[in-house]
Amino acid sequence: MEIKKFNIEGPLLLAPKVFEDDRGYFFESFHIEKYANAGIPLNFVQDNESKSSKGVLRGLHFQNPPFDQGKLVRVAKGKVLDVAVDIRKNSPTYGKHISVELSEENKLQLWIPPGFAHGFLSLVDETIFIYKCTNVYNKESEDGILWNDPDLNINWGIENPLVSEKDLVLSSFKSFVSKFD
Repeated sequence: MEIKKFNIEGPLLLAPKVFEDDRGYFFESFHIEKYANAGIPLNFVQDNESKSSKGVLRGLHFQNPPFDQGKLVRVAKGKVLDVAVDIRKNSPTYGKHISVELSEENKLQLWIPPGFAHGFLSLVDETIFIYKCTNVYNKESEDGILWNDPDLNINWGIENPLVSEKDLVLSSFKSFVSKFD
């Protein structure tokens, strides 16, 4: 497994070793020792899966402490633009983001630690997105930031994505008060 760090401390891009032949492919989507050695917590307690059409944008979401979540995300089918925004108020990269394309072809995984708002845009129809979480869902801790906030300056590559009613009324980054150190 290859591991790439970003210019923002915390997130990791993981490229598993893929074995392919004329029958198909095989790869380890999770290996406790390899992930522990990469610095990824091993206390995953919930797995989630979503299916999205092309142009669906989900995010930017997070859960506040004490129900904050780290997420290990990947695409089983299709392709997404995945984005994580640093919302740790004491971080030198507060308000900065990373974006990466995850697809069934590249089989990349992204580790997003607690303290990041997360979202993704489905780039093709019938995208299946899978993620492991380090904490269970807690509705009272759920929060988010507006996906197209001008202060975040995220280039989603789309002007009018399909966004849920809930995501259309999330906080602006300026009005957001982070509960993450």
